[in-house]
Amino acid sequence: MRFDVLLARNLAWSRTAVRAAIAAGRVRIAGVGASDPRLDISERDLPLAVEVDDDGHLLYERARLIQNKPVGCVTALRDARHPTAYDLLRDAPLWGELRAVGRLDLESSGLLIWTTDGGEIQRLTHPKRAVPRTYQAALARPFHPLPAELVLDDGHRPQVTHLETLARADAHPSLQIASETTDLATIAVVGGAYHEVRRIFAALGSHVLGLCRVRFGDHELPRDLPPGAFRLLPAGTS
Repeated sequence: MRFDVLLARNLAWSRTAVRAAIAAGRVRIAGVGASDPRLDISERDLPLAVEVDDDGHLLYERARLIQNKPVGCVTALRDARHPTAYDLLRDAPLWGELRAVGRLDLESSGLLIWTTDGGEIQRLTHPKRAVPRTYQAALARPFHPLPAELVLDDGHRPQVTHLETLARADAHPSLQIASETTDLATIAVVGGAYHEVRRIFAALGSHVLGLCRVRFGDHELPRDLPPGAFRLLPAGTS
């Protein structure tokens, strides 16, 4: 891949701006000034360490990461009313190309996966893949047992693969537990319908006060990842 293209993608700059920076001697590779914007970069050399205006950067051809989304921001690239989880990723590689795998609503926290690979988004979210998502919930009252077939008020039939009470000691640090919480629960569902988990607990006679996604497929939210922070995933994992 060409060096100027790689640098432009990682800095979210135009190629014209990148070539001008290279021509002005503002870009260095391994301490040596970069002079050829058309330099071929092998994938085995990635991530490539460079300096631009004395600031260090690692250049990637693709990027995948997990984020601990905090309550109070939306899963969107831009929003006129609320801060976005995307804005918290500005220091991430290939920030301009990252897209979220699924969503979490404004009042929910927890695991978000971001990737530059559209195929990965399809693999993780397509209904035929049946990838489960696991949540922890803080509840205002106990929930009724799950019936053999649960039908929500709009006719939707959620696929609940696991539901049980949760001990407080096992609650993720990012689950917000309000003072009026009486019960905790963990629930795994296949699919991502609008406010699905909240509506499931409402149908079971309870009310969600706090909700945190702790697992999406094989990806788990680390207990030591602070709200708003992100962590890169190794290339090739799924």
